[in-house]
Amino acid sequence: MEAMPSTDSRFKDAKDDIWQHTVNNDDWEADWVFSDSRFNLMRGDDETFLRFLCESIHPVVRSDVTECERLCQLYNNCLKNDGFQLVEKARISGKPIFVGRYVGVHISPGIRAARETLSGTDVTYVSQQITRMEAAVNQDPELAIGTAKELVETCCKSILTEAGVTFSKGDDLPKLVKSTVTVLQLTPDDIPEQAKAAETIKRLLSNLASITQGVAELRNHYGTGHGKVGANKGLQPRHAKLAVGAASTLSVFLAETHKVRGSK
Repeated sequence: MEAMPSTDSRFKDAKDDIWQHTVNNDDWEADWVFSDSRFNLMRGDDETFLRFLCESIHPVVRSDVTECERLCQLYNNCLKNDGFQLVEKARISGKPIFVGRYVGVHISPGIRAARETLSGTDVTYVSQQITRMEAAVNQDPELAIGTAKELVETCCKSILTEAGVTFSKGDDLPKLVKSTVTVLQLTPDDIPEQAKAAETIKRLLSNLASITQGVAELRNHYGTGHGKVGANKGLQPRHAKLAVGAASTLSVFLAETHKVRGSK
């Protein structure tokens, strides 16, 4: 702001000008920054506006991580209709730094349902995972697939922890899902043979486990975190959509069932 001109002849630069009218006099409207031509937020390009939003939740500007996450969700809810998202790109002292990206206007219904259903678990971390998946489906399929696996793992671990069931840090995804399904009494063996449509229910639950295994296999072949060569070109957004859709659907089903079991 010291490099910007003042609109008030009494001051030499924008820093003193803005301080005078927003702090000392407090005679500017709260949304003054959007109409101030020096910042060019409303008539500039998308990159300028997104960068401004990212700066407003930068940890140097705003130290409360929970508040930053809340604002990021608010921003993304407004930006999604135009196909933009703010996503985490790095961390400083353990706090996220965001960047704006164009991700397209299509958001999977499964992701939307996951955000709504899983918002009561580990709010900050789960929200970051879902936001990361949304942004990466088209731009970074490998990241989306890797995050999809992490989302299911987070969901399972949350349910197991609340149920008082111990698990090993080395447990793989299929084992975590199997343990979670057992805790929720959803395994095929737990369904009486005489139950109506028992065979259909068994098949659906078996397919559910197969979807989870499929996400794990996609993670191994294409996802982040397994030392894949950067030149790998075998992955497309359609693969990411499959993994993200499966992970979101499975996580929502497990979380909603857990809530129903808990309420009973």
